[in-house]
Parts: sequence; structure tokens; C-alpha cells
Amino acid sequence: MGRRELRKNKGSKLKKVVMVIIILAVIAIASGLIWYNVSIKPVDKSNDDKVEVVIPYGTGAKSIGKILKDSDVIKSELAFSIYTKLNNVSDLQAGTYSLNRSMELKDIIGVLKTGKMFDANQINITYIEGKNINWLAKLIEEKTNNTAEDLYNLLKDEQYIDSLIQEYWFLTDEIKNSDIYYPLEGYLFPDTYTLKNEDVKVEEIIKVMLDQTGKVLSQYKEDIENSKYSVHELLAIASMVETEARNDEGRKGVSSVIYNRLELGMALQIDATTYYAVKVEIGERNLYMKELNTYNPYNTRGPNMEGKLPVGPISGVGKASIDAAIHPDDTEYLFYASDKNFKIYFSKTYSEHSKIVSELESQGLWHEYD
Repeated sequence: MGRRELRKNKGSKLKKVVMVIIILAVIAIASGLIWYNVSIKPVDKSNDDKVEVVIPYGTGAKSIGKILKDSDVIKSELAFSIYTKLNNVSDLQAGTYSLNRSMELKDIIGVLKTGKMFDANQINITYIEGKNINWLAKLIEEKTNNTAEDLYNLLKDEQYIDSLIQEYWFLTDEIKNSDIYYPLEGYLFPDTYTLKNEDVKVEEIIKVMLDQTGKVLSQYKEDIENSKYSVHELLAIASMVETEARNDEGRKGVSSVIYNRLELGMALQIDATTYYAVKVEIGERNLYMKELNTYNPYNTRGPNMEGKLPVGPISGVGKASIDAAIHPDDTEYLFYASDKNFKIYFSKTYSEHSKIVSELESQGLWHEYD
């Protein structure tokens, strides 16, 4: 066989291989397109039964796809992901939706983008950072058909609290300390929540709030496990940061003061803990000197509280305060003063601190005690 014939045979074989590859690629693409087109069709054309689907706040597109698949209203999470990317889908809204299995994927996406099929009976409640259980109880009474006492009674139910400890990794027996006013104080994440209607049960409200707390705390789980402080103690620190620092600028500085004082065995002397201890809302009135000087496991200004945290958190905490509690600034500050406008002044020594306080007093910016 000559070289020309050899070359010809090799070329022929190569063409055949290329042709097979092209055919296989065409088949794969065609199969993929067929699969995709089938996957975006209804799960069951003849089934119009309503399916309630809850999309929590902060849920990403990938997780939304899983929720829809688990609810059996779409055929494939992958097809959902491909559709959202091909069509540049964004701004999918959280909330409770009434969907059905006869809907095509594009229609479900349309609902999630516009919220047009929201139940008209839905309600929103907004729990604000720095507010406590008492404030939340009043909000629940105002927005739903529950009373404040319904929340308080549930929090006294040991069996219910034990069930939550079993369900959520960040809840421990520390919340069952008999000195704690409300076991879930500091554990209910401040956010806006969409609830199905005014008849929503308190248990359902607590669940969606704890679920959100779990999502936030999971981002810090490794840091929490490596900390010398428990998650309960870290949330107590975060709650003091939340109530003392009203803006992001001062949070990590306040957190550093708390840690520095704990390391030196100093009393934290944080007014917000005294307010909580005597069950008076900040701004409601001035504190009495007797209240400041009375022992209470929450009152860090009271006797026998040197080097100690309050027995538990004193308010709901946002992500910024959680981050500050876990990642404080590295400082030598031992004192801070917050004026009536919530501006914070840091200092290393008592003499520096006293000078700042005197200046604030002269300007009428210092808090008075009766």
C-alpha cells in the first residue's frame, strides 16, 4: 500500500470519528433540549389543587428551586436553575404562595417575581433589632389573633422549650436557667416576616424566626465552636452591643470593651442590662440609683457582677451585632460613654472617661439617674 493510500485511509477514519462525535453531540444536545422542555412543563396538568409554598426571607434561587421541587410543583431543580439563568431571572420575592401542579415553570417564576398570587389574607410583622420579648408580644397581639399572654405561656412550657432545643443546634439547656426571664430572648431574629393570616399560631411565628436565626448563625458556626464563649454567651454580648451601639461604627468597639473588661474581671456596668433587669424600657424613664446598685443576674452594674455576663441576652440581635460579638475590634479600651444622641466615645482609662462624661454633662448630653 502506498503512502497516498495510507494517508487516504487515515483521513477517512478520522472523518468517520469526527462524524460519530458530531452525531453523538447532536443527540446529546437534542436529548438535553427534550429533557429541558419536558422539565419546564407542569408536574400534573390535570391537578389544580392548591399547594401552599413558603419562600423564607433571604432564600437564594438555588434554595428556592429545592423548595419548589420538595413541594412537587416543579419537575426539576436543575431545570429551574437553567431557566432562571437563561432568562436573567432575579428579585424572586419571599412569602407564602398558593401554587398548583398544573402550572408551567414560567408561570411559577412569574408568580414569584410579581407576588400576584399572594394570599390576600397574608400579614407582615416586623421585629426590630434591639427590641425585647415584651415588645414582640405586644406586636403579635396587635397583628394577629393571639394575645401577648399566648406568647408568654408558650415560653413557660418546658416541654415545648425542650422540643426546640432538640430541633435547633444553637439552643441549649442554658436557656432553661431559672433566672432567665424568657428562654428565647435574643434567639428570635429581627426581620420582616410574611405570615399566612391573622390566625397564625404563635408556634408558627417562633419557628420562622428561629429558622432565620439558624441561617444567620450557621455562617458563624465554626467561629462559635472555636470561641471560649458559648452561643448563649455570645448572643448575650451581641444583645448588649445591639442596645448600646445604635450604628455600625460603634458596635465592634463596644464589643471590645466588653471582652477587655471580662478578661480583667471588671464589671461591665452596662445600663441596658439594668433597664432589662428592672423591666423598664430604655427611654421610658431614668433609672434609680437603687436599681443600679441592686443585685440581679441581668444587672451588670449591680454588686457581685465583676467579670460576669448577664444571665442571658436582653434583646433581639441583628447580624451586625452578632458579627461584632464574634469579631470585636482589637483595642485596649475599657470605657465608653454614649450620649443622648447615641454617639459613642471610647477611652482607655477612668480619668479619660471621667473627662468625657464631664464634657457631656456640661453640654446637657449625659443621662441622668434619679
